[in-house]
Amino acid sequence: MNDFVRFLSRAPTVWHAAREITSRLAEADFTPLGEKDRWHLEAGKGYFVMREGAVCAFRMPKQAPRRTTLVASHTDSPALKIKPKPELNTQGISQFSTEVYGGPLLHTWLDRDLCLSGQVASLNEKGRVQIDLVHLDDYPLIIPGIPPHLERTLSEKGLHVHKQDHLKAIFSIKEKPPSLNEMLHKHLSCGEILSFDLFLVPTEKPQFLGAGSELLAGYRIDNLSSAYASLKALIDTGARSHDIEMAIFWDHEEIGSTSYTGARSYFVDQILERICLHCKMEREDFMRLKANSLCISADVAHGYHPNYAEKFDLQNAPKMGQGVVIKFNADQKYASSSHSAAPIVQICKEKKIPYQLFASRSDIPSGSTVGSFMAANLGMPTVDLGAATWAMHSVREVIAIDDQTALTDLLKASYEHGYTEEA
Repeated sequence: MNDFVRFLSRAPTVWHAAREITSRLAEADFTPLGEKDRWHLEAGKGYFVMREGAVCAFRMPKQAPRRTTLVASHTDSPALKIKPKPELNTQGISQFSTEVYGGPLLHTWLDRDLCLSGQVASLNEKGRVQIDLVHLDDYPLIIPGIPPHLERTLSEKGLHVHKQDHLKAIFSIKEKPPSLNEMLHKHLSCGEILSFDLFLVPTEKPQFLGAGSELLAGYRIDNLSSAYASLKALIDTGARSHDIEMAIFWDHEEIGSTSYTGARSYFVDQILERICLHCKMEREDFMRLKANSLCISADVAHGYHPNYAEKFDLQNAPKMGQGVVIKFNADQKYASSSHSAAPIVQICKEKKIPYQLFASRSDIPSGSTVGSFMAANLGMPTVDLGAATWAMHSVREVIAIDDQTALTDLLKASYEHGYTEEA
């Protein structure tokens, strides 16, 4: 879990997460590949491909591939993004304007110590575009809330946070504060800044909680919990005889996955096809491989919250610390079926990995993740699962450490077990 905390701390944005993932893959002897390059793949070796903020990693089998175990997660999180022209000054108070990314719990961003983090595109000394990552923790910001004396209905009705007016971050009350360009150039050796993708992120570090330190609170647990578990499982698993072991780390899940780096794209399908072409497989064999495979969509689940018991179907509510959550619903926002969930349940029983089943209340629609998109695009049986979490989409989410361990163990066992559905 200490390593997971390090992973969380090094991944304040999707691009930092991609860098941390690829760095760990490289340390484990996975070789980077470019989509524009001709690939030369060796049996038993590991490789990874970056597409902006998305990363796909895989290990080749020792012999001709017959199936794939694919674990899909995402590395973006609900957040506040800095607008392209963000700088404001009202009555001597300098602020950055923001827009909402995904569905964050807006009130949790108030009265927090924040900073800017993300990626910057600029011109280098040769006049070429370069991309750099920044984390401006030396320029802290805050979005102060309003006191109850000025909003008398707060205690009865709660706080209404207006997305346009109430989420501007204050960075200075000085007469001549530094500009955003000056802040960025302090951290970068570059020429003209062309564009940027910057987010507000909390400066508070992850923290173990509970009488026995059985809980962990932190930012972006949704869905770095699953990303870390799938990365560690892939690195710790050896090459199989005929199985391609693959992990995909998507961007843009929180805003619908419809992008070049999102789960509605054909990124994974293209990589699988290139692997099969390299192995001199016919297209029919490629289709057979997908039909013989399993996609595991790993994302967090809503853990039972005793303060809001009426929001859960108590018979099907996942409990914190009681194992991996296998997610079901009737409208296919989760892709699990009896066929796709069965091998996961079998592995849990054989390896004594704790698991639990989840379905939401019939009158409260469940969330969704990348599973159904991938099942439709890939034509591959898919199961949705993950770890139970409190305060999902908050700036400070909570997970049980036993569940994180169980999720990692299950994903590693899934790579080692493989999947073939009997006729």
